[in-house]
Amino acid sequence: MANLPLSIAVGDYDHMRDLTTGRVIPDGIEVRPINVPTEEMFFRFIKFQEFDVSEVSFAKALAMVSQPNPWLVLIPVFPSRAFRHSSIYVRQDGDIKTPKDLAGKKIGIPEWAQTASIYSRGMLAHEYGVDLTSIEWFQAGVNDAGRREKVKLSLPPGIRYTACPDKSISQMLLSGEIDAALSARAPDAFIHHPDVVKRLFTNYREVEQEYWQRTQIFPIMHVIAIKRTVYEANPWIARSLMSAFELAKDRSLERAADITASYYPIPWAADYAHASQAILGKDFWPYGFNENASTLEAFTQYAFEHGITSRKMAIDEIFVPEVREKVKV
Repeated sequence: MANLPLSIAVGDYDHMRDLTTGRVIPDGIEVRPINVPTEEMFFRFIKFQEFDVSEVSFAKALAMVSQPNPWLVLIPVFPSRAFRHSSIYVRQDGDIKTPKDLAGKKIGIPEWAQTASIYSRGMLAHEYGVDLTSIEWFQAGVNDAGRREKVKLSLPPGIRYTACPDKSISQMLLSGEIDAALSARAPDAFIHHPDVVKRLFTNYREVEQEYWQRTQIFPIMHVIAIKRTVYEANPWIARSLMSAFELAKDRSLERAADITASYYPIPWAADYAHASQAILGKDFWPYGFNENASTLEAFTQYAFEHGITSRKMAIDEIFVPEVREKVKV
């Protein structure tokens, strides 16, 4: 019997590469890899459902699976994760010195429903007591005008939100139209005008490490989705894919920690890997349901509070049942 061919769109990450190159073969599946830029991948999958399996924004995926009869299902594989204290940018000449100083200010965001922005806002509200309704929110492209929300919004009561399709966040930071920005991508204003724009947390690594140790939250940016029609016709593929993604990731972490050879063109890469293990644990990039319960609980709470989902999702309903537990022998 021939393996089931599946088109699988994921970023060109090292922790995905053994699967997309055929070094790791999911049981019963013929992988047909698709590698395109992240923004294009998300657009083609969400708008046109072009791929059988795809990496997708966690926020947008959660919004969809919270609705009745979603066209996709999710497995707890997380290609992209990032702490977000480093994603808060402020003007050098402003009076914003601490997170609490963001209250009452004008803040730019690429999208209200962007995963990174949700984590940043949730962190500001829950960790620092910032009232999100005190802020004037301005939505615009990070460096280019014309960016728009990709999902229909249901903003919470009291949120003041203005779309700025003819402006960019970088432009507004430089002109002083906004006081700060929450952005996963560093604005050009920060890169090219460090005398004008800086990070709020200049020591973000130390702050993020303390945040992890206190909360056990390692923000999940992207998740793996499967078209529901494909999954329902072949429910066994969820576990097969999950196992293959995990093996590819484990092999990548082994390479990162191997001091014998330089698998990455980064000095002291193995030292960085071992330091990450000392802070986050041996598997410092965990997949799975139980392994990420703290992060999932936090994000489902933030998504509900920010109007991304119409109800607080229970974390055991986000993913298909076949991958919520592992077999014990």
